[in-house]
Amino acid sequence: MSDAVYITKERLLEMEAELHNLKVNTRKEIAQKIADARSHGDLSENADYDAAKHEQELLEMRISKLQTALSKAQVIEASDFPDDKIYILSKVTLLNLKNSQEFNYTLVSPEEADFDQNKISVSSPLGKALLGKVLDEVVSVKVPAGMMEYKILKISK
Repeated sequence: MSDAVYITKERLLEMEAELHNLKVNTRKEIAQKIADARSHGDLSENADYDAAKHEQELLEMRISKLQTALSKAQVIEASDFPDDKIYILSKVTLLNLKNSQEFNYTLVSPEEADFDQNKISVSSPLGKALLGKVLDEVVSVKVPAGMMEYKILKISK
């Protein structure tokens, strides 16, 4: 599957729960908003109706996106990969060679990326640069601030 969406089991369950909630609960809520807005009369000048229809459109787009991602989902675990090189789900400790700061990241799929939790996407510039690299290797990556160089201090699962 070249267009597979690689996710953890936990993320798969989260996505399935979100999809279920959107289909079962949120659809009902928006349908009720549309019905309420319709009861106010002329739809041509009814801002509540327009807002509810727009909300419905956004909801259906989110449902479609989740369904597409789930249909392409391939569950992966860190144990699926060796820990001698950096792969998706690897935890890495990097040393920024310009300012000597250390950073800890976990490489994840784009669907699971969350910078606040130090989860970076394998499709980000840094994620792409790290894939396949080994311990003590120096990685150069172009970022908006310029070229950055990192030394790989640790790789784990």
